Amino acid sequence: MKILDKYILKTFLVPFLATFLIVLFVLVMQILWQAFENIAGKGVSLPFILKFLYYTTLMVIPQALPIGVLLSSIMALGNLGENYEFAAAKSAGVSLQRLVRPLVFLTILFSGINFLFLNNIYPYAVLKQKNLYHNIKKKQPAMALVPGSFNSDLPGFQIKFDEKYGEEENLLKNVLIYDLSSNKGNQKVITAERGKIVSEEGSRYITFILYDGYYYQEHIKKGTTAQKRKKMPASSATFKEYEFNIDMSSVSDNDLDKTDYKKNYMMLSVNQLGDTIPNLKENYDETLRLKSKNIYASAMAKDLYKYPDSIKAKNINPNVLENFDLNDKINILNSASTKAGRILSSVKNSKTSIKYKRKNLNFFDTEYYNRIAFSLSCLILFFIGAPLGSIIRKGGFGLPMILAIAIYVTYFFSNTFGKNLAEESSISAFLGSWIAAIIMVPIGILLTRRATKDKGIFNVGAITQPIITFFKKIFLKKEAQTL
Repeated sequence: MKILDKYILKTFLVPFLATFLIVLFVLVMQILWQAFENIAGKGVSLPFILKFLYYTTLMVIPQALPIGVLLSSIMALGNLGENYEFAAAKSAGVSLQRLVRPLVFLTILFSGINFLFLNNIYPYAVLKQKNLYHNIKKKQPAMALVPGSFNSDLPGFQIKFDEKYGEEENLLKNVLIYDLSSNKGNQKVITAERGKIVSEEGSRYITFILYDGYYYQEHIKKGTTAQKRKKMPASSATFKEYEFNIDMSSVSDNDLDKTDYKKNYMMLSVNQLGDTIPNLKENYDETLRLKSKNIYASAMAKDLYKYPDSIKAKNINPNVLENFDLNDKINILNSASTKAGRILSSVKNSKTSIKYKRKNLNFFDTEYYNRIAFSLSCLILFFIGAPLGSIIRKGGFGLPMILAIAIYVTYFFSNTFGKNLAEESSISAFLGSWIAAIIMVPIGILLTRRATKDKGIFNVGAITQPIITFFKKIFLKKEAQTL
């Protein structure tokens, strides 16, 4: 390796290590801060927090690597320009392409490392982090309860409430509970204006204390007929305070490393995604085929296709309704309206499940293409950062940091925007994953060409010069007329 290559690599690697570690720290702290509200004060041990930080760090490395490459390339090339080393190299006959050649090979290596992280380490880290977070919720059930929807994490109970508040977030507002724990089939509904969750570390029980409420319970035996159920007694009462325990031994254990969830699309490698997607597509297509066959049969479409031939054969009025009297016409139209309404209702009922299957398929599809597209982000952002640094000729953390943030926000926003469109089936998964590259690659080519020709980012003179010339001609004409 030549001395020049070593010098260029050293100029790049020193700021890269610093910027990469800073960006990595910021991203990890951001995720930890988002989860801190649910972790702090819940009796979570230090080993859990350290494991959570470790898996989070592995998850964000593929995101921090492109930012580090972008920022360090702007700083490294900006420092060379600011110290007139570019001018010295050009005077010695060394072109910009020759200067950045070792950095190009290094960036290709970083892109390969990024793909290995995304394909192997990232799925492992997501698997471990998500399951670790889920397991700690099982040990602290109050963490798992979500306001505004029914929670089924507690065995034998469906619980809904409007708000969770208090220092430990164990106080509930407007509580509705369905008690499904009885083996006799008795239905029990409890409502309360306020509630409190009490759980002690190491205990197999979680205690609910409800205030100012009402409960209703039907005493129905299993296997009774509908007629007998009407005669079965029921009990109801209001209460000022009502307390009951829930046995959590069936769901809470001490194994924080237990992995119950393994099929999330972020937990699979590229090969596993490629094997899963065809099965999901086949399942989705089969759902559509069955639904279309059902509609076809319900609408009696097969008989409708036969009507034109039967009309010709029987020599009857092509307007089918004209062959019937008024009462028959009304009956036929009512029957058709009922069948159409039934079919429409069936389509509406199936719409949610079909949309869910389609979106789930889109998640896997988009993740498959995005793993490959995002691994090239190091290379794409380098070919934006390197020429940009040589153009602005400014090193340090000031201007390069601002430019790097603006460029990466544009890249990340376009990538997220494309993924969201693809997940909603607005565009294809391939286009949604590559849309950021499609936007940024032409910018990189433009900046590289301008840096190679030693031009600025924008040729302001090419825009302003015709305007200045135009006004000069006008003023000269006026001066000639006055003379």
